[in-house]
Amino acid sequence: MTKLRILIADDEPLARARLLALLPTDVSLEIVGEYATGTEAVEAIRRDKPDIAFLDMQMPGCDGLQVVAALAPEERPAIVFVTAHEKFAVDAFGVRAVDYVLKPFDRDRLETALERAAEYVNSRRAGEIGARIEGLLASAGAAPAPRPERLAVKANGRYVFLKLDEVVWVEAADNYVVIHTTSGERLMPRETLSSIEARLGPQEFSRVNRSAVVRTDQVKELQPSPQGDYTILLRNGARIPLSRNLRGRFAKFLLEG
Repeated sequence: MTKLRILIADDEPLARARLLALLPTDVSLEIVGEYATGTEAVEAIRRDKPDIAFLDMQMPGCDGLQVVAALAPEERPAIVFVTAHEKFAVDAFGVRAVDYVLKPFDRDRLETALERAAEYVNSRRAGEIGARIEGLLASAGAAPAPRPERLAVKANGRYVFLKLDEVVWVEAADNYVVIHTTSGERLMPRETLSSIEARLGPQEFSRVNRSAVVRTDQVKELQPSPQGDYTILLRNGARIPLSRNLRGRFAKFLLEG
């Protein structure tokens, strides 16, 4: 079993000690470091690459939100904010923290946060494995393909290999995405919409709003509203709002196609 590597950053020694005392004693967990400042946390995350980071919201150097902002998306571990202040909750989930734990917390609450973080880490590892599988399938015995031919996703405990022309559109759903297929099946892997969009590639798919990506040859109509907005009608009957700030890019994509 691959260990979950955990980093703790809190400027209060007693808070760090309590967190360590309440974490499960488990061979699958490894504490890679404790830090008292946000600046130290940023450096340690980049150096040690932990899977999960427990961050206090208010620390010297930079606060928990600034720690996350300083890291590129691919550098960020699963983030659990641990703080005495409920007022930061909206900001925490705005940076896609997997949980937000208020002090004083108990063992059960901490274990719930750890389970959520572990689910996030495992789903990200599954996505990376799927991407590697796609690369191996595309490159086996042949020159690299100009576009991916398959999308490998883990849904309901199984790996599913989809041809790109089986994907009609994809929508975000909390910590999951819903992949709508030509057969009518809906798959729900635990991935972000951005990660799926990157794996689909830009040749045939386009983001149409912050929560949806469509295959452009599945677009049947663009329907205007009296307010000047547009709704995309797909060939399977799905209706999806077209974001105003993406309208020009989407229209250009359709004309080029």
